[in-house]
Amino acid sequence: MKSAHTGWRHLLHSSRYSFKGLVAAYRHEAAFRQELSLCLVMMPLAVWLGRAPVEWILLIGSCLLVLVVELLNSAIESVVDRIGAEHHELSGRAKDIGSAAVMLSLLIAGLSWGLIAWDRVSG
Repeated sequence: MKSAHTGWRHLLHSSRYSFKGLVAAYRHEAAFRQELSLCLVMMPLAVWLGRAPVEWILLIGSCLLVLVVELLNSAIESVVDRIGAEHHELSGRAKDIGSAAVMLSLLIAGLSWGLIAWDRVSG
């Protein structure tokens, strides 16, 4: 069904749904809360650590990437859990793949922060 709202009204309704999703993730997902807390601490450090806007966006962007991937992983897990509690190979695979995506986003963040920090202290 197509939404009756367009333009600014559509943006307002979409923003409300997005905020509702962030609140749900915060309330129900411990990993999201942990990663959000870490990001809130690290973002001000990014301004100090980075020497140029490109470094700032790499540092802050990598934190936000982790949050985005965690939200997607949580959505996958919610849908799989909604389908049923019994074990199914495809359900397990979907959850494992979502978890792998989170791990890779954490690796990207760790490499970005580590290399920029290394450059800052060694140079």
